[in-house]
Amino acid sequence: MASAARPARGIKNSELRMRFSRSSRGRLTDRDLGRFPDETLFHRLARAVCHAGSLPRKELFETWEMARRVRRLFRGGRIVDLCAGHGLLAQTLMILDDSSPTALVVDKILPPSSARLHDALLQVWPRLSGRITFAESAVDRVDMFSSDLVVSSHACGELTDRVLERAVQAHARVAVLPCCHDLATAPLGDLSGWVAGPIASDIARALRLEQAGYRVWAQTIPADITPQNRLLLGAPSLKPNSPRGES
Repeated sequence: MASAARPARGIKNSELRMRFSRSSRGRLTDRDLGRFPDETLFHRLARAVCHAGSLPRKELFETWEMARRVRRLFRGGRIVDLCAGHGLLAQTLMILDDSSPTALVVDKILPPSSARLHDALLQVWPRLSGRITFAESAVDRVDMFSSDLVVSSHACGELTDRVLERAVQAHARVAVLPCCHDLATAPLGDLSGWVAGPIASDIARALRLEQAGYRVWAQTIPADITPQNRLLLGAPSLKPNSPRGES
């Protein structure tokens, strides 16, 4: 039997990639370890996720692609990961760049397996120990500060808008990967006559950030991972009227 880490004789690499779709919602487990044999940072992260056995393949790839783009722009500050699920995004950001001293992982209900994922990551990156706090809370009840880096991956519908609003209120840097656009309630402006509703919604979000005094970056992650791949990043370009302290 051919190893899972290499294509069987007569099977092209492109065929193997099709079989291992990055958009799959199937859980990564130790059976997938052979697909990540290298000592690159991504493969080490992927093997830890496989050991945890609790995350869909899609979440690993979209988290990695988002985190890389966020870290190219933003360093330092506490990471606040809202609607965070297992908290892989916050931990990946800290693995990629150790300039953030701590991270806060927040969701209304944290998955029971979030602790298992955290333990698997600690086995590889013990420097994360004691630096990540997990909290069950609504977005509106989280204290934020201007030094924070606020992130959220695929917070459904208006939750993305709440994340952006809270970041703007704190005058903090922010990065979101929106999904599940509710076009019945989303403020589309007059853009829906030109572009599809979800795109109009995300453009309107970018415009609202600019109107709040933010510099905005509009990027994408690969569409073969998710069609909801528009990444919106913003950083305050104006000083807040009243400084906010750090936690």
